[in-house]
Amino acid sequence: MENAARILIVEDDSDICQLITDALLKEGYKVNAVHNGLAAVDEFAANRYDLMILDIMLPGIDGFEVLRRIREKEKIPILLLSAKDEEVDKILGLGGGADDYLTKPFLLGELLARVRAQLRRCFYYHPEVVRTSDPVISYKKLKMNLNTYQVEVDGETKVLTSKEFDILRLLISSPRRVFTKSQIFENIWNEPFSSEVDENTIMVHIRRLRIKIEADPSHPEYIQTVWGIGYRLGGEE
Repeated sequence: MENAARILIVEDDSDICQLITDALLKEGYKVNAVHNGLAAVDEFAANRYDLMILDIMLPGIDGFEVLRRIREKEKIPILLLSAKDEEVDKILGLGGGADDYLTKPFLLGELLARVRAQLRRCFYYHPEVVRTSDPVISYKKLKMNLNTYQVEVDGETKVLTSKEFDILRLLISSPRRVFTKSQIFENIWNEPFSSEVDENTIMVHIRRLRIKIEADPSHPEYIQTVWGIGYRLGGEE
């Protein structure tokens, strides 16, 4: 299964780790496991993964610190596991950038359902990005490095904010596909799109992004408006 999602399990309990590993392998995923926080950071730096299952209580550095370090570099889905059923852990975990949270003991069926849901969301919004080991995505003279967060246009480096980078990565994941304003907002800000304020937020970021990457922002080559719908990268060729 060449395009199977790659999942990293970070769990110091060998029995639980093996149980999760076996279940994911049966589902057809590519799975690797480490058993402490520092090993997780090193493994993630050395290889690309599409999703991480991360225990909070780990030797070395805990799951919160692993989460913080990973979020400085990547935005893959991260599912936290914890033996504690405390509201503060959920708040810290989700507030720190985790995408989901499960308390031990949990049902394997629920874990698998949550893994599928996170990967489905990630694949939908980034259908090309998550399936390739090449960190550089190109479109015409535009290049994005997903590891270093560098963007070049015709060989010239452009400095983008994190939100501008995420919007551009979303658009470049499916050139010429139209993304609605609500799809862009809900994916990048992780909040429901519900008001004119949200629409204006998207328009402001698109305008700033065009200023940075377009030779002529008033006649964009890359980020094009589809009136009444949203935006796309490039147009009909």
